Amino acid sequence: MAVTLADVAARARVSAATVSRVLSGNYPVAESTRTRVLRAVDELEYVVNGPASALAAATSDLVGVLVNDIADPFFGIMAGAVQAEMGAPAGEPGRGGEKLAVICNTGGSPERELNYLTLLQRQRAAAVVLTGGAVEHPDHAAAVATKASRLAASGTRVVLCGRPPIADATTLTFDNRGGARRLTEHLLTLGHRRIGYVAGPAERTTTRHRLEGHRAALGAAGLDADLERLTVHGLYDRASGYDATLELLRRDRDLTAIVAANDTIALGVCAALRDQGLRIPEDVSVAGFDDLPFSADAVPALTTMRLPLHEAGARAGRLALGREPQPPGGVAMVRAELMARASTAPPRG
Repeated sequence: MAVTLADVAARARVSAATVSRVLSGNYPVAESTRTRVLRAVDELEYVVNGPASALAAATSDLVGVLVNDIADPFFGIMAGAVQAEMGAPAGEPGRGGEKLAVICNTGGSPERELNYLTLLQRQRAAAVVLTGGAVEHPDHAAAVATKASRLAASGTRVVLCGRPPIADATTLTFDNRGGARRLTEHLLTLGHRRIGYVAGPAERTTTRHRLEGHRAALGAAGLDADLERLTVHGLYDRASGYDATLELLRRDRDLTAIVAANDTIALGVCAALRDQGLRIPEDVSVAGFDDLPFSADAVPALTTMRLPLHEAGARAGRLALGREPQPPGGVAMVRAELMARASTAPPRG
């Protein structure tokens, strides 16, 4: 049975009129009361009635795109590609096929991610696209799965782009493990044996999968004994790459290569090495991941694993709108391609 305004009022211990005022936002309500009402709305998964046209169609013309940080090119590229697909289908301009893409910037907050999913359900979004890695916490994973199931049940398409699969969602998953393994194997083939690794936040699926690929390559070569000592975690940003590199050099000054979990981290790695008087790649080789637009223009050009982020985002947009058939089993793998450039070379001696 559908949750009613009266149900929310009973849970929040207020009148139905107060609930209506809180949800409309056009009448002053005490902050404690507002908080209590919104908590009840979330707990009961109450969906606010939208315009009559939206009710008739069960969904609106809204598509939500959740990103960790829109200023990060990794997310910006995917979000831009999703948004570009929101126009009318080719050859049908002005026929009502357009959708409004709303970018929801979570800032990496699990709570904000869940809040956006709730808000999008209330707005009867036509589709929701979640980009990038997921937070690895059982409670959060269960909460996201529950919200995805409720969104799907209400007619909202749910698409994951760069995340592990969950029920009731179509998934474009990135080959982070395989790509990271091939990247480290490239360095091993060049002759490197002392390789440091700058990882992302430990609680992110992308971090774990890329680190697992790196570990697999080292393990196959019998070189994984020092993996933990030569791995430093940080954020997916330049400052973390810089600080982590100084720590890696403190732990082992004889490193001949450093792998960064993404290209932005790799920029910080390169800056730290230069500040320490080390040359790239003559003294230390550097490799990244993602092939963000600046990678080829770095000096020296950055060796990296290319993820086709624009293509993946565009496909996620088409899947969200039902303009492309579902992949078998609802899951498709997006492959990574090695881009070997000037920042890696055989070690000296």
